[in-house]
Amino acid sequence: MATQKVYIDPLTRIEGHLSIEMDVQDGKVVDAKCRGDMYRGYESILQGRNPVDAQQIVMRICGVCPVSHGQASSRCLDEAFGIKPTKNGRILRNLILGANFLQSHILHFYHLAALDFVDITAVLKYKGSDDGIVRIKDWVNNELKVKKGRPDEMTAGGPFLPRYEGKDFYIKDVDTNISAIAGYVKALDIREKTHRMVALFGGRAPHPISMVPGGVTTEPTKARIKEFKKYLKEVEEFINETYLNHIIAVAKAFPDYFKLGQYDSFLSYGVFDKDEDRKAFMFEQGLVTGGKLEKFDSSKIREQVKYARYKSGSNLHPLKGETVADPEKSGAYTWVKAPRYADKPMEVGPLARIVTAYYSGNKSVKKELDAVLKIFNAEVPAALSALGRHASRVIECKLIAQEMYNWLDDIESGGKTRNSYVIPDSGEGEGLIEAPRGALGHWIVVKGHKIANYQAIVPTTWFCSPKDDKGVKGPVEQALIGTPISDPKNPIEAARVVRSFDPCLACAIHVVEGDREITKFRVC
Repeated sequence: MATQKVYIDPLTRIEGHLSIEMDVQDGKVVDAKCRGDMYRGYESILQGRNPVDAQQIVMRICGVCPVSHGQASSRCLDEAFGIKPTKNGRILRNLILGANFLQSHILHFYHLAALDFVDITAVLKYKGSDDGIVRIKDWVNNELKVKKGRPDEMTAGGPFLPRYEGKDFYIKDVDTNISAIAGYVKALDIREKTHRMVALFGGRAPHPISMVPGGVTTEPTKARIKEFKKYLKEVEEFINETYLNHIIAVAKAFPDYFKLGQYDSFLSYGVFDKDEDRKAFMFEQGLVTGGKLEKFDSSKIREQVKYARYKSGSNLHPLKGETVADPEKSGAYTWVKAPRYADKPMEVGPLARIVTAYYSGNKSVKKELDAVLKIFNAEVPAALSALGRHASRVIECKLIAQEMYNWLDDIESGGKTRNSYVIPDSGEGEGLIEAPRGALGHWIVVKGHKIANYQAIVPTTWFCSPKDDKGVKGPVEQALIGTPISDPKNPIEAARVVRSFDPCLACAIHVVEGDREITKFRVC
């Protein structure tokens, strides 16, 4: 059978601009390319600046995970300046980051991914009086009337329509759909609470100002701790009683996605430090390849650029990394570089953290993952999938919320929240952390008290990478192969697989490539 080209351009309900090109034969994807259509220039912006400017500037890379960028940069400076955070500084960093994790995971499921599974038109059968659901009902009803019978020409004025249209694309049970739509509305309020939690110790949200080399500037007063616990209790209740149930409902309605979007090589830098030396973590550091746990060694990280639009040197460690744009480069098809660990493309993110923790013997993670798999009479390999990524996020939320109470109790009254520092004439630093989307690294070289080089490898760079110098595809490209496409004009199956990774192209790349019309597509 002839090969058919199928495009998703752009992939909506993600952060930034991503397009997917697929070759489809006999109704399945046989080849795929991830295209990042923007260029990120922060590495150039930072050169020559005062090193302490970095953590404030890099948070502007992304408005969804700015906390992770700020903390990666702060850790980077900790190492370059030869300092460590205080105990309270470490705990406050964990609390700020943990609140952002909760916000990001809830955002991803309800406001980005759920509409791949939930039938938004079911809201038209809603008979209740909840104001949020009634507003959605009115919007959907009006939008359907605008172009009745011609969904390809519906206005794209909101987050619900147009959408992919096809048989059995969405959950059929009306009550489940209405419940999920109510969850969508409630999640907006819950996310606002998590932003307040970030601001209590971060100074503001989404871009907190309190994170500095050596710790955090905010004092953890009794009033702030009390208010944080109040919000945490409400968020935790939503996670356990609403979010978890909706993940299970989606998995029961679409069990095939335990077999789709699979990948088997995972990397975690470790996150939520248990000590100031970063030797132990709530979610462990390491690699899992083919079910085998390996020790992590950051010296094995390289970035390759054969198929990326850069004329930088290839296969460089980030401390020696270069970011020199080459928009006309022959053979290149993306602005995303190809990070590799010991020459291997690695999946990073919540699934990678859960898998690494599971194989590291983390009892809490094992208990939660086994409980979810038991519901579906499944074993660990089933988790290495599109649905496994969604399940991993709710497991993380549940465990982080529980642990936050312990962190709050461990704060030392009157203890210092940061250590002082002196900017050295020269130095190097590596700041490794986990963002909600996965392994995030920042690297700095200081010369003459200024930034001489700065590089960042973000989670999406790992999993949305193009082919590397040896022609090996990135994780998303590989995970797409074998995905069934029931309707090439409505490739919702591929969209579900890609969105399960939660791409953030704003992190991976930054400046729009330009006005260049290739063809026209209906945005879904």
